[in-house]
Amino acid sequence: MDDRRLMPRERAETVAVQALGWMAAQEELLEGFLAAAGCAPEDLRTRAREPEFLGFVLDFLLGDEAALMAFCDSVRMAYETPMLARVSLPGGDAWHWT
Repeated sequence: MDDRRLMPRERAETVAVQALGWMAAQEELLEGFLAAAGCAPEDLRTRAREPEFLGFVLDFLLGDEAALMAFCDSVRMAYETPMLARVSLPGGDAWHWT
């Protein structure tokens, strides 16, 4: 990836927290996320402070194009922003976008 497009980690974490907040309001999506993450709703506040967990939030969102687009539209964010955020969080360099 072009290093000029890397996002500062703090901004990447903010994007992931926004995504988590948005997913929390989407009941069906949240249920799937919690099942995949193996955590309970009451764990989300604590886990949202963990960069690795925030990376998983973005992984989950990036795996569902309709949800990704709905999230970005709802917060008026460019569709590629969550992907750029993911690259800046732990494990993001291992993701294959194609």
